[in-house]
Amino acid sequence: MQLIPRHLAPTLRRAVRKFPVVSLTGPRQAGKTTLLQHQFAEYAYVSLERPDERALALTDPLGFLARFSGPVIIDEAQHAPDLFSYIQVAVDEDRALGRFILSGSQNFLLMRRITQSLAGRVRITHLMPLSRGELTGRSGRTAAELLTEVAVDSDTEREARWTDQAVRGSYPPIHERRLDPEDEWYGQYLQTYLQRDVRDLTQVGNLNDFSKFISLCAGRVGGLLDLSSLGDDCGVGHDTVRRWLSVLETGFQVFRLYPYLRNFRKRLTKRPKIYFTDTGLLCWLLGIRTADQLWQHPLRGAVFENFIIAEVLKAEYNAGAVPRLSFFRDQHGSEVDLIVETSHGPHAVEIKSGETVATDMFRGLRFWGSVTGEDGPRTLVYGGDEDRPGPDGISVRSWRGWR
Repeated sequence: MQLIPRHLAPTLRRAVRKFPVVSLTGPRQAGKTTLLQHQFAEYAYVSLERPDERALALTDPLGFLARFSGPVIIDEAQHAPDLFSYIQVAVDEDRALGRFILSGSQNFLLMRRITQSLAGRVRITHLMPLSRGELTGRSGRTAAELLTEVAVDSDTEREARWTDQAVRGSYPPIHERRLDPEDEWYGQYLQTYLQRDVRDLTQVGNLNDFSKFISLCAGRVGGLLDLSSLGDDCGVGHDTVRRWLSVLETGFQVFRLYPYLRNFRKRLTKRPKIYFTDTGLLCWLLGIRTADQLWQHPLRGAVFENFIIAEVLKAEYNAGAVPRLSFFRDQHGSEVDLIVETSHGPHAVEIKSGETVATDMFRGLRFWGSVTGEDGPRTLVYGGDEDRPGPDGISVRSWRGWR
């Protein structure tokens, strides 16, 4: 089984040279343990998913830490909440850099302990499922570079379609084991997530209700989030929907894209949109198992939008940055799918799944230019194969180079 190099690796190596504690979170099966053990082979490793290790960390945290004379990786560290206070004391007494790496798949629990005990002592990082750049062997790029630098396809890559990649998804086991979307991997993944993470994070009386909720979220991908409507369809209250959505976010299954609210003297929507970290899981939840099914599906455009936006999110996290992503929409429905804040200002991106560039695809970007009054960068990413200049200074990018 060939190990796929991860773009987060340089960020992690820099982090251990600057902070006594580094935390790494991300969804289950994203490859956190593999990455850490490969990059930091000289570190001791312990997982608190092992009952005996967890019991020792819970009952005798001093004894647990005393076993490690050098740097150590503590996996699923959120299972021993009191351990963080002892780690704080240890790093205050000895400020050696890179002494502890704490990893976990439950961001909420891990981050709560970090903010309570390790603020100012820790570098926070996140590992997402594989990016397209990682899958094709391209070196890591920032979001700004992704927006402006076009990747060149190999002959093999030219044969692939975005629908194939979106349905297959980007979790490492899918690619390392060469599994097909029709295999039951996503079904097993979802069941494991429900049983191991959801029960720890929320009081869900019936996991079938929560599973239905996830599927309902998939059906609303790319749309404005309406908590009341979602609750009505799921048969639960508004507050429950809000709590369950936070559970999905803290487990890195979904993320919210918030509206761009700079004052343009226009009434703008204030509701966020919802997207999935991995389009393979999204397609599984929508009942899509093949590329042909996706091509015919009414949510094809929304899945493509998710596919493109998730790549920008991964690029930001891999570079160790805080993603500054949003969308623009006014009360009349004029919209731009993605606004990426860069050091040079906002970059507007419109995303269309069609393979033919049509004039109406530029409507939102033209409106954005008229609203801002600026000649800022604007890009159309579409489902076709050619990159070329568009009208009014808009660049047209094929999805193929979006990696």
